[in-house]
Amino acid sequence: MNTFDTARWIWYTAEARPNSYGEFCDRFTYTGGAVTCYLSADGDYTLYVNGRYAASNQYADFEHYKVYDSVDITPYLTAGENTLTVLAWHVGIPTFWYKPAAAGVLYAVECNGMTLCASGERTLSREEPHYVSGYEKTITMQLGPSFRYDATRPDDTPFFRSVTVEKNCTKMYPRPIEKSVVHPRAEVTVLKDEGTHFLVDLGAETVGLLSLQFISPAAQTLTVAWGEHIEDGGVRRRIGERDFSVEYVAREGENDFANYMLRMGGRYVEVFCEVPIDAKYIGVFPQTYPVVRKTYQTADPADQPLYDCCVTTLERCMLEHYVDTPWREQGLYVYDSRNQMLCGYRAFQNGNRDYARANLLLIAQDKRADDFLSITYPCGSTQVIPSFSLYYFQAVREYMEHTGDLSLGEAVYEKLLAILAAFKPQLREGLMHSVEGADYWNFYDWSEGMATPAGNTADAMVNVLCVLALQNMKRMAEMLRKPFGEDAWLDSLRPAVKAAFYNPENGLFAFTEKGDLYHALPNALAVLAGLTTPAETAHIAAALQAGRLSPCSLSMKGFVYDAILAADAENIAWVREDIRRTYCPMLDAGATTVWEVAEGAAAFDDAGSLCHGWSALPILYL
Repeated sequence: MNTFDTARWIWYTAEARPNSYGEFCDRFTYTGGAVTCYLSADGDYTLYVNGRYAASNQYADFEHYKVYDSVDITPYLTAGENTLTVLAWHVGIPTFWYKPAAAGVLYAVECNGMTLCASGERTLSREEPHYVSGYEKTITMQLGPSFRYDATRPDDTPFFRSVTVEKNCTKMYPRPIEKSVVHPRAEVTVLKDEGTHFLVDLGAETVGLLSLQFISPAAQTLTVAWGEHIEDGGVRRRIGERDFSVEYVAREGENDFANYMLRMGGRYVEVFCEVPIDAKYIGVFPQTYPVVRKTYQTADPADQPLYDCCVTTLERCMLEHYVDTPWREQGLYVYDSRNQMLCGYRAFQNGNRDYARANLLLIAQDKRADDFLSITYPCGSTQVIPSFSLYYFQAVREYMEHTGDLSLGEAVYEKLLAILAAFKPQLREGLMHSVEGADYWNFYDWSEGMATPAGNTADAMVNVLCVLALQNMKRMAEMLRKPFGEDAWLDSLRPAVKAAFYNPENGLFAFTEKGDLYHALPNALAVLAGLTTPAETAHIAAALQAGRLSPCSLSMKGFVYDAILAADAENIAWVREDIRRTYCPMLDAGATTVWEVAEGAAAFDDAGSLCHGWSALPILYL
């Protein structure tokens, strides 16, 4: 029997509002045996059994690639009648981790092959009375909506039969990875307790679910903010249009609240009250993905704290998929995740193979009419970083070589071919040109000239990255014993790139033809693409070590290090010393995870992340 044969997609109303919350209740009789709840939702969910929290967090997916969870609910059951409650959050607006689709909940509870209950028109449901559906407040463009929870609202809203809804989910897929673990409440250090103003320190960069326990003398609104560092006596709640806060309307007396869906990334939690409260706990339930670190000692014992800090960063940036930063965005980017999985092959037992594979498959589910990859996955934005589509070839090839799993290449091969076909029209007069259009952000790096280059330009980056993508595709075709078919493109592009951007007078690659910007990144990538002779490689490596080229930011330094090591493996001593110069100031500043860029929180108009997975690259060299 198919798990969902008797289940139907349902919602509490025929038309769903954005940022709305539905509550769905069912009952079943339990007489013994193992019981599993199979569950999927649009947006996110929290599952309660007999009033006890059992599970939460929908796997990030698409309408055409809909994933369900299998939750063992046996520990929560009692003999006789039991109650199942699903709180579902229909996000409904585009974010960098959610692509809008029809609201819906689907579940089936099974025991020994028998269905005990399943979602359908007979399921009782209502708009959840305490969460304010339709609440219009955005945390960040990438994270999406905040929430307002009103504990003073009465709980007597009636339940009605549910409405079946149409969902374009012709096939359901089991969650391909384990669920994240929700830990007991984090121990906190109270930095401020002023009755109406509280500030707590979680002790380290943490990803968690908000938990509040307090006594209020009256009904009042609490504003709860979070952040990665303290400034002017509190967290940096508002940064431009961003607002890192939620609202909780307290009832008079005891309040005990937890939200199991919105992940908060940071180190500090701050609460503002209208009248003084008696706070019992302010903090989070930490949430981590279950990985096992390899036991590893750095070549120099003094480097161990930095290595461990980088591994911690990887762990904090793993939710349903890799995220760039758990604080500001929580998005799965191709380039960020490429760095994260490459480091994970080294840092975790079994190379964290299943998790990396699931991420690469999820990316391949992205569907755009132009066949470029979206900026994140799943994603409601129409924005594209074309260069990241080219890094996908490298990420897939590296996965295949590190794990020996060729089936991943088979699974995404057609997607890779489609991406190449999307880029081919950009080949004009022998060179690749960057993509032009409002949705296309030709980002290469957070450094001079690399962040916002113009479209329809034949620059060194798009050309060298295309060479690398073609070479990676050729290697994967060989591994899979498939015809490559693009030898002519690759064979003509390689010499054209060198002729256009290599300056024999100074032995370096310019960013543009006859340009005067000599940047570290395209030069390092040119070496790694095999566009240089051994003598030219040594010359470029020396220039990189001497700092004669415009530097790249943290996330791209791995290419620079690899180019320097390609010239001479003995340069590892220089690489390690450069890592220390770059990263040790973070540790000296008290960092527990590595930063997005070396400037830290001050970067990007005070929006720099202090926990960013793409910066964990020292793992590969220490």
